[in-house]
Amino acid sequence: MNAPSTLGLWRKSVNGRTALLYLLPSIILFSVFVFYPMFRTVYLSFFLTDQAGQAALNVGFENYAYLYESSAFRNSMKATALFVLYTVPVGILLSLFFALLANEKLKGIGFFRTIYASTMGISVAASSVIWLFLFHPSVGMFNRLLHVFNFPQIQWLLDPEWALISVSISTIWMNTGFSFLILLGGLQNIDEHLYESSRIDGAGYFYRLRRITLPMLSPTLFFIITISLINAFQTFGQIDILTKGGPSQSTNLIVYSIYREAFINYQFGTASAQAVVLFLFILIVTILQFKLGEKKVHYQ
Repeated sequence: MNAPSTLGLWRKSVNGRTALLYLLPSIILFSVFVFYPMFRTVYLSFFLTDQAGQAALNVGFENYAYLYESSAFRNSMKATALFVLYTVPVGILLSLFFALLANEKLKGIGFFRTIYASTMGISVAASSVIWLFLFHPSVGMFNRLLHVFNFPQIQWLLDPEWALISVSISTIWMNTGFSFLILLGGLQNIDEHLYESSRIDGAGYFYRLRRITLPMLSPTLFFIITISLINAFQTFGQIDILTKGGPSQSTNLIVYSIYREAFINYQFGTASAQAVVLFLFILIVTILQFKLGEKKVHYQ
């Protein structure tokens, strides 16, 4: 009786060690590039640091108290919230619209699918340089169009009222390709028999969209919304190239604020505190989304 039991435990132990061996490269990579930086950031958030980023003086929660009283940090959080509000809903609706168009069985639709997904192949740096020229106050295409129609010119990246909107427009364009491709894949996985049955029953396009397409696409939409929210909170590249947080700190999103605090002002303690606050904020938003949004997801 004991021999089979011992043999089973030995096999489980061998299988466990084998599984751990296969997982070891991933565990090492995650430890070096995810877990250690995360714990190091939390640790440094309780210290004042020197210019090398080494902990010099334990100040407890004073870095967090400083952020609570800092008008610059509150402005950064406000700008980040507005940026997310501008980019995520518009970007997802635009990608969904393009995906619905590209899902139609029309001659030459493959060309448009390629065009809609093409932004995936352009880096943030290259895209930002393109938009930098488009937004140029004197030679940019947008102001030239406004001039043709006798509208007043806009200082797109130099006016605090327009700078965040301008960066949001470029970000929506950059992210549309990825969202479009994922949504198109979700649309093409919907069973065609559902549409055929609804056509036989006399259902119109918008009825099918509301009763079949969106419910069947809801898992994909849920994924895209989650990814888009997290990416919007972590935006950095286009801010650094287009505005560098200006003008008047109107585009100083929290990730760029962390960069400035750490690598320009050499205040790694307060930068780490900002990073911890950002992590907690994203965590709360993601949990709320799973709690509230997943109820409306229809898994097949």
